[in-house]
Amino acid sequence: MVADMNSLTLPDIAAEALRQNVPLEWVGMQGIALPILLLGRSLNAKADAGVSLDDGEARGIHMSRLYLALDALERNDLSPALLHQVLGQFLDSHADLSECAYLNIHTELLLKRPALISPLAGWKSYPVSITAKLKKQMFHVELKIELPYSSTCPCSAALARQLIQQQFIDDFANQPLQHADVLAWLGSSRGIVATPHSQRSCAQLHVHLDQSATELPLIQMIDEAEAALGTAVQTAVKRADEQAFTLANGQNLMFCEDAARRLNLALRRTQGVSALRIRVIHAESLHAHDAVAESQWQRESA
Repeated sequence: MVADMNSLTLPDIAAEALRQNVPLEWVGMQGIALPILLLGRSLNAKADAGVSLDDGEARGIHMSRLYLALDALERNDLSPALLHQVLGQFLDSHADLSECAYLNIHTELLLKRPALISPLAGWKSYPVSITAKLKKQMFHVELKIELPYSSTCPCSAALARQLIQQQFIDDFANQPLQHADVLAWLGSSRGIVATPHSQRSCAQLHVHLDQSATELPLIQMIDEAEAALGTAVQTAVKRADEQAFTLANGQNLMFCEDAARRLNLALRRTQGVSALRIRVIHAESLHAHDAVAESQWQRESA
């Protein structure tokens, strides 16, 4: 008699028990492509979804259940509450197997940024990672953002000023000074014989949110960080904007240590942030290596 294939129970190898008892801290999937809603925008994202396998005798987890739970990210705007809900589904679908659930989301947030002077505006892309973890009702969310900015070396600025002073002495020694002559000299390449060196730099911002946080303060973090630095890279510009950018660099001379301190103080004010870690990288134009500074802060417990 030929068996009816439709009536057969499909094998579930993952449910088989093992003789070894070895729990696993993280089991899941990495690089899942999916759309998400973030701050009212539909974005392409990659997600890493997993749970712990605390039952060491279980062969594996049910990865398809994690995958299906991610559907909620497409339909609802991302928030701490939604992340908690999804992680709760991870654990509910793995009762008696898992005590801890993890979700990492990687995307790029596109923001339209205005020029400094002109009415122009353009789009800037900010890589963003959102990490959430749920274990025995303990839930926390972390945000990571990268943003580019310009940094002008204070040392090279001082050295450039000294050379300009020396050139002024050489050109005007023992001569009566005329306002028009000095003004013309200041606007000439002969007068400004040296300029400080600048470099495109990168700030990596990593914050932990309070348990009570109801929103993901991504735009607030970006705005406060760029305001603190004063030299965010630009998009569409006219010459007036470029000139304003040179002024901003001249008024915000900073070593990597200065940038790290500015960001530390600024991000402490971000609503819902309980701890932060900052890493700034100045891609040196003088040296072949980078200058790097790191800073941390944690809110004291009440």
